Amino acid sequence: MTSRAGLIDVDVHQYLQSVSVRETPAQVRLRAATAPRAEAGMQISPEQGQFMQLLVRLLGARRCIEVGTYTGYSALAVALALPADGQLVACDISTEFTDVGRPFWREAGVESKIDLRIQPALATLQALLAEAGGRSGYDFAFVDADKTGYIDYYEALLPLVRAGGLIAVDNTLGLSSIPVVRLDSVMARAVKAFNAHVHQDPRVEIAMLPVGEGLTLLRVL
Repeated sequence: MTSRAGLIDVDVHQYLQSVSVRETPAQVRLRAATAPRAEAGMQISPEQGQFMQLLVRLLGARRCIEVGTYTGYSALAVALALPADGQLVACDISTEFTDVGRPFWREAGVESKIDLRIQPALATLQALLAEAGGRSGYDFAFVDADKTGYIDYYEALLPLVRAGGLIAVDNTLGLSSIPVVRLDSVMARAVKAFNAHVHQDPRVEIAMLPVGEGLTLLRVL
């Protein structure tokens, strides 16, 4: 099993995966289908997907949102953790990427749980807020999209996620296995601005974890 090591040593990462990761056959095959792609580093690691599944189950989540789906591994992981009547609204702008994941969602029997919306995520989030049961109607949200939009996505998600619900944000410590504190790119500056934005936000509790390339957990108060 291989994937990006993120911010930890490669041998430690390989050991972590060998003694902790449990994947369904569909998850394994989706990772294999994504691996040859030039931008495959955009996919989350299997241990991060498993951690998110645990969070979803601990929350007793039934309604979730994902901002940034790529080839659908994170959506598959979350959907597998949802109950039979659970739903994940998956936001992306690329059918090229998301079409890779659809057959594996189907294989895993969770395609009906994933409501894929192909348009800019902010438009989808605004539409969800206008729907009946949208405000404070979601239990869990995951953000792994364009970094310059992180603050806007976070602000749009806050009224959608219920009190006690969780917003998880990816890449808050690293980009392409390089710590953001060592980078001065547009994306790195955007991530650091987001980190500063949520650090003292009284509307949430915060924990930043060195999972993958940094996963910030924000519990809505």
